[in-house]
Amino acid sequence: MKSPPKDASTFQGRFALVVGGSGGIGRVISVELSRRGARLLVHGRHASERAQGMTLGVNETFDAAFASPGSFIRALDLRLDQIGAEPDIVICAFGPFLEKPLETCTVEEWEWLTLANLALPGALASRFLPGMIGRKYGRFLFFGGTRTDGIRAYRKTAVYASAKTGLGVLTKSIAAEGAPHDVAAVLVCPGPTETEYLDDETKIRHASLTSTGSLARPEHIARAGLDLIDADPCLASGAIVSLDGGFAP
Repeated sequence: MKSPPKDASTFQGRFALVVGGSGGIGRVISVELSRRGARLLVHGRHASERAQGMTLGVNETFDAAFASPGSFIRALDLRLDQIGAEPDIVICAFGPFLEKPLETCTVEEWEWLTLANLALPGALASRFLPGMIGRKYGRFLFFGGTRTDGIRAYRKTAVYASAKTGLGVLTKSIAAEGAPHDVAAVLVCPGPTETEYLDDETKIRHASLTSTGSLARPEHIARAGLDLIDADPCLASGAIVSLDGGFAP
């Protein structure tokens, strides 16, 4: 899949925050945003170190581990104060995964997965939506889990999927509130995708569940997701898009 020419992108000159932007799908998102002419604030636990190996323009990094939405937003605000800018584009590609039967999940796992996968994206939306509305432009891109485009039962990922499914409500709520102000939001739900966060055994097992016997490439997911919001007007706003190739285990 080829990306649009840099000068054809609506992201040219825009400032983008990529939470989880130094690894996995987020890493590819960061590189592609830079190629499309956006200025970046790339977040990751070791974003400064990892960004050195990425093909980026002149951009900023935000090194922070996630503990809670409140502490994360406070640290992010300090970094944005140093930069002296507010993001036009917010992409949350961060979200820890847990594969575990529901009856064995602990209270702590429920709390952690929900805070990281749902409360953090929600807090980012509440923090940056007012400024975007005031500037009459904004884009949010969130990443759900595989098959979390609707309400389903899950035998091994119920905690993770419960939080990720809630992102659909967040996305549609942003779209409804932002529509008069050129503020848009899209939720992408990838299928099993090959990233450095999966060990070899997990890659083989997840690939065996797909119809092709292979995992999706992160660059295909990243570019397709960005294409949905790289438009003005953004007609895809409010969409919950499955990029899973018809995955049906």
